[in-house]
Amino acid sequence: MKEQRRTGHTVTIMMVHLVWVTKYRYPVLKGDVQKRCRELLIQTCDAEAVRILKGVVSKDYVHMHIGYPVRSSRILQDEFPELKKRYWGRCFWAIGYDG
Repeated sequence: MKEQRRTGHTVTIMMVHLVWVTKYRYPVLKGDVQKRCRELLIQTCDAEAVRILKGVVSKDYVHMHIGYPVRSSRILQDEFPELKKRYWGRCFWAIGYDG
């Protein structure tokens, strides 16, 4: 994944492995339901700038490995302009977290 975020002290790649199952593991994700579930997941990820690296919608579970951009500091600084003055380099979090 080439969406590394680089600063003077860190390189950040945010990736998550997600697995969730249907209640009681009922095999309901078949046919049109499975197809629509897949479409909705892709649509939601696209809307949120989340990249699906791997994924499968099985009959009773969904498995996804995703990568996503970190945005918390940018959003906070956009919503609270006084933070931009204090953290003029757009680096808000201490070393060890780069959001």
